[in-house]
Amino acid sequence: MKDMSGKVALVTGAGAGIGRSTALLFSKNGAKVVVSDVMQEGGEETVRLIKESGGEAIFTQTDVSNSAQIEEMVRKTMNEYGRLDYAANNAGVNGPIKSLTDCTEEEWDQVMGINLKGVWMCMKYEIPEMLKNGAGAIVNTASMAGLVGFPYQTSYVSSKHGVIGLTRTAALDFGKQGIRVNAVCPGVIHTTMVQSLIDNIPEIIDTLNTQAPVGRIGQPQEIAEAIVWLCSDAASFVTGHALAVDGGYVIQ
Repeated sequence: MKDMSGKVALVTGAGAGIGRSTALLFSKNGAKVVVSDVMQEGGEETVRLIKESGGEAIFTQTDVSNSAQIEEMVRKTMNEYGRLDYAANNAGVNGPIKSLTDCTEEEWDQVMGINLKGVWMCMKYEIPEMLKNGAGAIVNTASMAGLVGFPYQTSYVSSKHGVIGLTRTAALDFGKQGIRVNAVCPGVIHTTMVQSLIDNIPEIIDTLNTQAPVGRIGQPQEIAEAIVWLCSDAASFVTGHALAVDGGYVIQ
């Protein structure tokens, strides 16, 4: 347990998967949590789970490709809790599985607008509030696809490489002002999306389990542990880092 009592954490994409696990773990460690997601039902369910376990949370419906909604998300955080200490900018989408030349401009813009521009805009509004406290920690969700290339995933791979570059630049810009900015790079994680893939192609689980040296896919809780650790004082000398939590995939 990290003592995050009296602190406020904002988590985007918190309606399911990694985001939900991260929100729950922040709460378990004592933080008040702002649960953000474009899907109202999932976000409100996360809030319910936090409150059931004795925590405090609010929900804000946010499309991270919309700057006005991001600004409102941060404003709601400040109006409700008066401060912002941690941010997990986790919301993202998959891109189309097709070659670079077949990817359409609309597909490219959608993925970049959420995965990369969305992270930039979140930090644009989060950091000024953290500066008022003289400290803060941000973790952006990149991917192992931000560290290595994957065929036929032009927009997704590009967006996640961009998240890492954005993270490093922000760490340099604000390090001396007390703001740490890191990225987490998940491997294949057992989210709803991956489960849907397994349901449709049951035999693919064997392939997924053998891709990483540890011999299995990851769980959302394992990524949440990394995110919360990076935000905590236990990682006080860590900034600008892209932490692979991928079962060893990228070292092969």
